[in-house]
Amino acid sequence: MKCRILHASKGRLRVHLEQKRMTLAQADMVEYYLKQVSSVSDVKVYDRTCDVVIYFEGDRQPVVEALSVFSYDKAANLVPEHTGRALNREYEDKLANAVMMRMVRKALVPAPIRHVISVVKAIDHVRKGATCLLHGKIEVSVLDATAITVSLLRQDFNTASSIMFMLKIGEILEEWTHKKSVDDLARAMSLNIDTVWLKVGDQEVNVPIENVKVGDHVVVRTGSMIPLDGKVAEGDVMVNQASITGESLPVHKPVGSYVYAGTVVEEGECTICVSKVSGSGQYDRIVRMIEESEKLKSTAEGKAAHLADKLVPYSLGATALTYLLTRNVTRALSILMVDFSCALKLAIPISVLSAMREGRNHKIAVKGGRFLEAVAEADTIVFDKTGTLTYACPTVAQVIPFGGQDAREMLRLAACLEEHYPHSIANAVVAEAKAQDLQHEERHSKVEYVVAHGISSIVDGQKAIIGSYHFVFQDEGCVVPEGDEGLFESIPTQYSPLYLAIAGVLAAVICIEDPLRQEAAEVVQALHGLGLHRVVMMTGDNQKTAHAVAAAVGVDEYYAEVLPEDKANFIRREHEEGRKVIMIGDGVNDSPALSEADAGISIATGAAIAQEVADITLAADDLYSLITLRKLAVGLMGRIQRDYRFIMSFNAGLIALGVAGILPPATSALLHNASTLAISLQSMTNLLQE
Repeated sequence: MKCRILHASKGRLRVHLEQKRMTLAQADMVEYYLKQVSSVSDVKVYDRTCDVVIYFEGDRQPVVEALSVFSYDKAANLVPEHTGRALNREYEDKLANAVMMRMVRKALVPAPIRHVISVVKAIDHVRKGATCLLHGKIEVSVLDATAITVSLLRQDFNTASSIMFMLKIGEILEEWTHKKSVDDLARAMSLNIDTVWLKVGDQEVNVPIENVKVGDHVVVRTGSMIPLDGKVAEGDVMVNQASITGESLPVHKPVGSYVYAGTVVEEGECTICVSKVSGSGQYDRIVRMIEESEKLKSTAEGKAAHLADKLVPYSLGATALTYLLTRNVTRALSILMVDFSCALKLAIPISVLSAMREGRNHKIAVKGGRFLEAVAEADTIVFDKTGTLTYACPTVAQVIPFGGQDAREMLRLAACLEEHYPHSIANAVVAEAKAQDLQHEERHSKVEYVVAHGISSIVDGQKAIIGSYHFVFQDEGCVVPEGDEGLFESIPTQYSPLYLAIAGVLAAVICIEDPLRQEAAEVVQALHGLGLHRVVMMTGDNQKTAHAVAAAVGVDEYYAEVLPEDKANFIRREHEEGRKVIMIGDGVNDSPALSEADAGISIATGAAIAQEVADITLAADDLYSLITLRKLAVGLMGRIQRDYRFIMSFNAGLIALGVAGILPPATSALLHNASTLAISLQSMTNLLQE
């Protein structure tokens, strides 16, 4: 692609692509192509001028080289199904057209014709107000219709036109902000699956998802996301379909049932006959679910809408009372021209949705405004340990064989069992086997996953299990080989042990190094400073490991060797004591607690079921986003309170000045609508300083 550098400075390039015009699709290709360059931090593409602004770190040569070999054919596959660029352009054009048409009419159209246009446009507002009254309701549409009608009856066409123009601008801004937030959320919740387990004969092969064709059979197990639409060919599962239907309870899916991409297997395993390949409507289904879900409504939004509707009759009553007392139509109309409802119903939802959108900029996906409210009001936060306070990519530090077994063979077997389940420790075992170049073909029969305990299967006719001490020794009754008791007692305590047993006898202990996140202690301290009085850690690990981690990060209290139901029960007890609780976790075993919390937070690298159940997902590679989330939520609640105070006091002042005869109705209407627009635009700004 031929291009020309227009301007260059440290860390920034502005280039012009030598082409006559650029489509929105091409703009997306340029953006996503350049974002693949490792040194590039941000890209802004201006399709109307064919210009690109590139922000980068270090030397500019890699950026220049990437531009020199760029072609749209190369970049086509890098662009996701939906990017948001077309949506933004649609509403930018709507807003610009509305403003330009008004300016043209005022400048070129004769007054009598403008008056006729105002009357015609008023019909729709009057119809909405009348419909509302016919249904026995007195809401904002009644107030709007009354204000417009009275203005027209007084032949004050300018005021009527101004009111309708401001209402239209407000509707465009509200719709734009809402759809943009929904679009961001839908893209955040869309699938992020690279590979699937394809069934080929009696074997399962891990293949890229783009290689799967209609009619192929893929295997999905507990805690995993269903990657493609299809019918259950084998197995029997319980599926969490909340991302598609909004159902809170898992749905039973026997053989022959249809399952949807993006839903999650909560219990069991199945083989799915694929009926649709990637990109077949998942995004659209998520958008419909979000738009229909009451989760988008926070308590603050509900209060704003309720208060707005509740104030309408008082505004109408005050108008009538003022006229009866003063017999002055102008003063009475001043009240009618100023309503609290418009600003309350517009500014508060825009604040919430804008905060959700801002969260996405910080790699925080929030599924609804109420969860930001819960984060702001919470006084207790509960951490899972593995993958949250520790890194999501633990490593195998040592393999200790027992009973004369070979360490490499035991690691090979462990990887063969663990590769089927999405968990950070399982990933560590598989990664270590790969690093040692250990090929682990399927040697086992059906694999059974026991939540929060381990995995069980049959290998070469013998039962093989791998998991926690509780699962292997207490539940399954396995024993340490005779003569190896001393070796067993000397297992290093600084590691998290994973026990592998064959035919009831311990075969190996895999020592997992689970390093603390460098920022964990700093984040815990910061959360204390942000008003979270109780920081709790709960883990299934042994007491020694839990104590060491708790002391290092500075939590207020910790609980070791807990089961999934223990975490959920703890949060339930906190609720009974009147506390609001945030839970953060990443595993299948965290799902009950995530559901029980006022705001459940998952790590994007965690299990699919945890992300599905959670209300907020953190995609960042560190815990600092928790601090950002808390600040964002508190900032949102502060903004809402400030908006309340400003709207009530400013509009009350306008009414008082109007009743006193200081402000005429047209001026009151102008100031009211201008303030509504101003506070709405202000509500769209970022809460946090970049």
